Amino acid sequence: MIRTTPIRLIWSAALCCASAFASASDADLQALYDKEWAWRMNEFPGMASYLALGGPAHTLGSVDAKAQQERLTYWRGVRDALDQLDQKDLSDLGRLNAAVYRSQLDEFIVGIESKSYLLPMNGDSSFYGDVEQGFVNDQISSTEQAQAYLDRLADVPRYFDEHVVLLKTGLKTGMTVQQIVLEGREQPLAKLAAAKPEDTPFYAPFKKLPNSWSADDQAKWRAKVAKVIADKVQPACERLRAFLKNEYIPKARQTLAAKDLPDGLAYYQAQIKIYTTLDATPDEIHQIGLDEVARIRAEMEQVKQDAKFDGDLAAFIQFLRTDPQFYPKTPKALLERASYIAKRIDGLLPRYFGHLPRQPYGVAPVPDSIAPFYTAGRYVPGSLQAKQSGTYWVNTFKLEARPLYALPALTLHEAVPGHHLQGAIAAEADDLPNFRRYSYISAYGEGWALYGEHLGKEMGIYEDAYEQFGRLTYEMWRACRLVVDTGLHAKGWTREQARQYLKDNTALSEHEIGTEVDRYIGWPGQALSYKLGEIEIRKLRAEAEQKLGTKFDLRAFHDHLLGLGSVPLPVLRSAMQEWMAKQAG
Repeated sequence: MIRTTPIRLIWSAALCCASAFASASDADLQALYDKEWAWRMNEFPGMASYLALGGPAHTLGSVDAKAQQERLTYWRGVRDALDQLDQKDLSDLGRLNAAVYRSQLDEFIVGIESKSYLLPMNGDSSFYGDVEQGFVNDQISSTEQAQAYLDRLADVPRYFDEHVVLLKTGLKTGMTVQQIVLEGREQPLAKLAAAKPEDTPFYAPFKKLPNSWSADDQAKWRAKVAKVIADKVQPACERLRAFLKNEYIPKARQTLAAKDLPDGLAYYQAQIKIYTTLDATPDEIHQIGLDEVARIRAEMEQVKQDAKFDGDLAAFIQFLRTDPQFYPKTPKALLERASYIAKRIDGLLPRYFGHLPRQPYGVAPVPDSIAPFYTAGRYVPGSLQAKQSGTYWVNTFKLEARPLYALPALTLHEAVPGHHLQGAIAAEADDLPNFRRYSYISAYGEGWALYGEHLGKEMGIYEDAYEQFGRLTYEMWRACRLVVDTGLHAKGWTREQARQYLKDNTALSEHEIGTEVDRYIGWPGQALSYKLGEIEIRKLRAEAEQKLGTKFDLRAFHDHLLGLGSVPLPVLRSAMQEWMAKQAG
């Protein structure tokens, strides 16, 4: 799972060859999105700084109610201007850009209209955790960057205070995170507040300063950052910790469902549209999930037989959950195994993709401060402009919950050919508009990454029946999400029901089941994007194979699909069908 996107490659020029001459409306469209993008980078300086798309950021940006209303007004105006463009006058590429841009604007607008900003944390992540991680990867190469870093660090108290006001507003209006997923979420703040400044993540970029700086200058800058951490950041962390523990968490809502929020069913339907780009109802999605669970369960039965296991499926799953042979002995062993699998996959990529990105990626553990509540793995995007590689995070907390037989599927999803491949190609596509290069549509990105797990079967990545079962349990996990997410947020399921459903149908560990269910409770709709996106991509491939027959080229299919960038599923379908027609001649 990630937050980044799009792309455009040389061979995707075929998409617009019929409209090589851009129209006046294309120019109007570009002027509109270029202006909005520049405004967006000013509104969200942390993003601009992380991507190295401008000067170093001196602030964290505003999140208060006034800023939210101003953004809503601005984006509504941009959308109105977009709608006034004559679609008939746009080139093929212009219409594609307009469709993706319209979807993006809709997401921004709906997010503010539904007051999602009153929920800046959930069972998976938090605004304060994002702040911590946002500083860690900075690289200091000039005094200008160093001063900007200090200024941004000194802005943490204001940024936290603005979030506290939002959280208090949520308490007054009934728009709060569920109490049940917040237990212990203040603990990372306590650790930050109590640590020596030099031991906090905020100090990390100053441990390695330019060699051209004198020892005295380096010492002065390190003393400055330590003072800001001690005088500004750590007191802010302690105040926020106390507020969460003593005020917010005790008063947070005790219900689970999104439907229990003010105008909750409409809120949940909006989240479904944001994360899936589809107009599907909770009932429709729930049924798709049930159908997929039944299909995958039959495949699991076959793999169990291939493993020559004597017992039923429940016994096989219990065997996989408890036998020590399937679990790493040390964090280092887990990371080394993940690295080995990643390099095996790297070596096979040219057989399946005609274009590969320049940006490398590394393997690292999930940071200790968030690991206890975190998922099994995640991809953290890099930036060539900022001289940062992508990172495949592997959770080394509680090793008895990290089965090695699931590691190939996890690696295929988070690293390659999943998130890193897709995101890195996107970031290098300098002929795509910035709003497509650096944005992320969950149904496309997560659907592609789950498709990547399935592609691993063709690539020969899964070495035995246990690893094949690991792939299936991961696919089953995503199918169960369709059932569990809609069950929790639209059908009145309890936390225990959701946990039991995952326990009955997957080989996920008890710890993973607990963290995952809490993630779905606190993040309505996001879990739906994986399976629905993957289903669409696999359907498109099957259609292409059937229509093109001997003309079907898997590398060309992958290249063109990735060449579109991160797009809504309806746009993906339309564009790939056009490609099929051109390939058919």
